[in-house]
Amino acid sequence: MKNHDLVEKNVGLMAFLIVIAISFGALVEIVPQFFQKETTEPIAGLKPWNAIQLEGRDIYIREGCHVCHTQMVRPLRAEVERYGHYSVAGESVYDHPFLWGSKRTGPDLARVGKRYSDTWHKAHLYNPRNVVPKSNMPAFPWLFDNKLDGKYTAKKMEALRSVGVPYTDADIKGAKAAVDGVAEIDALVAYLQQLGILLTHKR
Repeated sequence: MKNHDLVEKNVGLMAFLIVIAISFGALVEIVPQFFQKETTEPIAGLKPWNAIQLEGRDIYIREGCHVCHTQMVRPLRAEVERYGHYSVAGESVYDHPFLWGSKRTGPDLARVGKRYSDTWHKAHLYNPRNVVPKSNMPAFPWLFDNKLDGKYTAKKMEALRSVGVPYTDADIKGAKAAVDGVAEIDALVAYLQQLGILLTHKR
């Protein structure tokens, strides 16, 4: 019996060798990324989300927006022509979790900041068919009624600071007051209006 037959018929040995192969591949491909400047340092001008934008981002996640919309423009001509500058790792160093995504039921939103007015976003979120007649996106009318209370905003900032997001003591201290009473729709729009604005016009 040939050696490869012995390996292939020994399930335990085969599984062990597969784990070794995958581990080696991961070591070579992933680990170096943690030490490259362009993947670990923020791009010029990048700031952490303010309290309202941070809550807006959490609403974006809660409502499942990231399931249908990516936030990652791939470095392909068709994508760059449609959405703008391709995404770079330095844009996402303050995002925990990152929201790059892989499925696009709707368009990519990595560069949506400032492309539309606040009024347009609100009309779109209240009923997408009002501005895009063939849209299959669900409506989110409750965002106009729900208000933030800021109960956990400071704690979120503290947690993010522990993983490297540069929130100051003043940011954390003023977080609750900054968001208390703000409508969820306003927080979500504030978040959307900041997406990708640092690279929107870069080519």
